[in-house]
Amino acid sequence: MASRRKGRVLAFQALFSWETSRSPLTELLEFTWLEKDKRTTLDGGTAVFSRLLIAGTIENIETIDGLIKSHLKNWDFSRLNKVDLAVLRMSTYALLYQKDVAPSIVIDEAIDIAKEYGTDDSFRFVNGVLDGIKKTIQAAP
Repeated sequence: MASRRKGRVLAFQALFSWETSRSPLTELLEFTWLEKDKRTTLDGGTAVFSRLLIAGTIENIETIDGLIKSHLKNWDFSRLNKVDLAVLRMSTYALLYQKDVAPSIVIDEAIDIAKEYGTDDSFRFVNGVLDGIKKTIQAAP
């Protein structure tokens, strides 16, 4: 698994954990929730990229959640599947703030993670919401 891909999966897992247990940011950034052998074999680049996604998402959570809410059609934010929410948050952060990553890559990675960890329909839902968010960001002055 490529370093950035692995970093995104770790960030997704940390954000899922944060949503379900409100783990302190320090624990998330130190990957204390990972098994010790996986934590010790984690390469530096992957860890740095993952920490950037985790911290950036949580620090900007109100802006990110507001953007997600504005793109939910006939769906209540509080009813979002926690897997979908973690993927949407991480990816929305990347679309908003990681201008060095092509939006198509962000969305493709989100779809892959949703397919692997979400429900059968998660990837379609995630794709639709993120596509709308991408268009809103691109249309902004």
